[in-house]
Amino acid sequence: MSGYDYDLFVIGGGSGGVRAARIAAELGARVAIAEEDQVGGTCVVRGCVPKKLFVHSSHFAEAVEDAVGFGWTVDGVAFDWATLRDNVRADVVWLSGIYIRNLERSGAELIRSRAVIEDRHTIRILADGRRVTAQYILVATGGWPALDRTVPGIERAVSSNEMFDLKTLPRRLLVVGGGYIAVEFAGVFNAFGVETTVVHRGAEILRGFDGDIRRSVRAGMQGRGVSVVCNDTVASIEKDGDGIVGVTRHGRRIPADVILYATGRHPNSSGFGLAETGVAMGGRGEVLVDDFSRTSVDNIYAVGDVTDRRNLTPVAIREGQAVAETLFGGTPTKVDYDCIPTAVFSQPEAGTVGMTEEEAIVHRPHVDIYRATFKPLHHRVAGRDERMLLKLVVDADTDRVLGFHAVGVGAGEMAQLVAVAVKMKATKADFDATMALHPTQSEEIVTMKKPVERHRRAATDEVGGAVT
Repeated sequence: MSGYDYDLFVIGGGSGGVRAARIAAELGARVAIAEEDQVGGTCVVRGCVPKKLFVHSSHFAEAVEDAVGFGWTVDGVAFDWATLRDNVRADVVWLSGIYIRNLERSGAELIRSRAVIEDRHTIRILADGRRVTAQYILVATGGWPALDRTVPGIERAVSSNEMFDLKTLPRRLLVVGGGYIAVEFAGVFNAFGVETTVVHRGAEILRGFDGDIRRSVRAGMQGRGVSVVCNDTVASIEKDGDGIVGVTRHGRRIPADVILYATGRHPNSSGFGLAETGVAMGGRGEVLVDDFSRTSVDNIYAVGDVTDRRNLTPVAIREGQAVAETLFGGTPTKVDYDCIPTAVFSQPEAGTVGMTEEEAIVHRPHVDIYRATFKPLHHRVAGRDERMLLKLVVDADTDRVLGFHAVGVGAGEMAQLVAVAVKMKATKADFDATMALHPTQSEEIVTMKKPVERHRRAATDEVGGAVT
């Protein structure tokens, strides 16, 4: 045992911090974890979980519409915002309690306070002013919405944090941004009957995703009634009677009751004593770490969104577990960031894993693209004019499947399962040899026989870089 109060002190009770604390305690370490807000972090309290519950609720609107084509009478169906909001909040409280009980069962001590690092082994607990020491410190303080404070009237806007607790359902919503959060909230509130506009400064939404996904999601959003404006952004927010107006750079005036700024998140690294302790940080405030999540101060570690690596909940969890195993399990562990599946719970939904077409043609000289677009069986009877997209990106030289991309119902679930095959370096021949399950949408994954595009370039033109 060390001569410190704790073997590990974790700052931040989100997914990464809780996992590290639990595993370290189960491995016999003396662990404390400090959290000043609800335990569970962004994902549980104001992110993935409540957002997905909102998405589930919004899907009932589409189901009601589709039900008519299947013979159902749906007169009198109504939506009550307050019921959804309060039920989701109750579920968040319940899940946060599960996190707390799991920490307690592991033997970790939960401290309900902000904690600040004073030196490489000393932490001050702000709630009572006491100081404690630890052999190792783990920073897992996550991220926070980034609002551009230079925009006149920005104080009239809200972030994603506040969207879960709106007192009333707005009639008009203006969403600024084109990433995960922007398109997800736009789809949800549009389904609730809110007049919804998305303004995005880029040429296309969902930067970094495969081009087909970006175009398909936008087309699907517009087909559902969301107005999507690209190559523009809100330059100011003005008061207008009982509402507000977003004035764009190109002179559009978009009236709204709520303006959501969803223009990204920044690492939540300020005010924890990191810089004062000598921990190196990047230009966005991200904590710089090595392959083992160790900072420039060798007994201080950091995981999750505060490091701004791959800002996804499962990644933070894996990073937290790796730190615990490295420090207390006798097994130095690096996280493998290859082939991370992800989903956008937009409407329509998108799921993806591996290389995009755009990445593949840079890193591979010969690439084949397999693509299927079709109207799902359900849509035909429901009368819904929307097509599903399934796509495989294949290395033509090795036949290895480099990437999978889907837009439509169940796309996220498909991506999780296909990720196993992509991670195992399955070939297109392996997919072809797999029997189709009929009638399903995903059967198209194993029935696409001929490439729809072939990208070819001379081997001497190949560009180096990370590959899947």
